Amino acid sequence: MNNYELAVVFNGNLDEDAKNKALETVQEYVTRFGGTISKVDDWGKRKLAYEVNKINDGFYYFIYFQGESTVPTEVEKYLRIMEPVLRYMTIRIED
Repeated sequence: MNNYELAVVFNGNLDEDAKNKALETVQEYVTRFGGTISKVDDWGKRKLAYEVNKINDGFYYFIYFQGESTVPTEVEKYLRIMEPVLRYMTIRIED
């Protein structure tokens, strides 16, 4: 099992319900493909470094999970097509 950190930035124009639903969906993808979530950091709404699709703000989340090497690939397949997701990045954390 490897440790991973998934950084996700959601559209800053989402309302509270849509933001929570998007976060739950991402967590569901991680667990569906065999990952175990250990921690979720909510950094709140922040200004983006540059404009993305005419959007200047985003909700930042960092999801820490454990799983096999295939989990990040499978999760990213679904993140790529999620409309509320502006950016995402998964990194492996060395032990």
